[in-house]
Amino acid sequence: MNDRVTLSVTDGIADVRLARADKMNAIDPAMFTAIGATIDAVAGRRDVRCVVLSGEGRGFCAGLDMASMAQGGSGMSTTRNAQGAIPPQHVTWGWRQLPMPVIAAVHGVAFGGGFQIMSGADIRIAAPDTRFAIRETHWGLVPDMAGFPIWRGLVRDDVLRELVYTAREFDAAEALAHGFVTRLAADPLAEALALARTIAARSPHAIRGAKRLLNMAHDADPRDMLAAETEEQMKVIGKRNMMEAVAANMAKRAAVFED
Repeated sequence: MNDRVTLSVTDGIADVRLARADKMNAIDPAMFTAIGATIDAVAGRRDVRCVVLSGEGRGFCAGLDMASMAQGGSGMSTTRNAQGAIPPQHVTWGWRQLPMPVIAAVHGVAFGGGFQIMSGADIRIAAPDTRFAIRETHWGLVPDMAGFPIWRGLVRDDVLRELVYTAREFDAAEALAHGFVTRLAADPLAEALALARTIAARSPHAIRGAKRLLNMAHDADPRDMLAAETEEQMKVIGKRNMMEAVAANMAKRAAVFED
């Protein structure tokens, strides 16, 4: 995956970077494959407590490599995985379904498929001069990389319709106001890594349980949510990491958690 995506893990943080900088990280079939493989590689790692996703070069991701796609489409399978996603959806939906939090650091541009990939992160930090667009209708396409099941929890329906129908560009201030990004930062990658270090210092079992609850919170029946809260709490209460969190806080020292 190194010619399209790089992955390094340090101190519980997976630093994932789209690495096709000469093409503004535009998505060709090899990029689809590499992002999906990276998600799958991170999913089973117990030593990863948080993921930071960014793009090399001048932008996060310029969307589909239309020249590549025009030569024969994505070449992707339409077989759905256990989460219900086909490969082009997995590169967005997969980040949301990872057991650990994912933070996207966004700069330059996040257009089309790149905007959808960004949307899959739990938290999105953008540079103030970043440009965004849900670009698909500009090319006679519809957004089909798992954006819709994610955006419905982020932004008003009428706002989303306008941006999808027009395919217009919008700036970071508008993206923040609509809820597409979490906050703005002059150096989004540095901010994302700092936030990841904070998250990685928490009990990984508590963080993973919280993400499972957050992933079901938008759609689940309240009774199911109440039961899920109790179930997740019973997995951690009184256990080694919870006791370590209490002891570390009382002693005003850094906690040492088991993964």
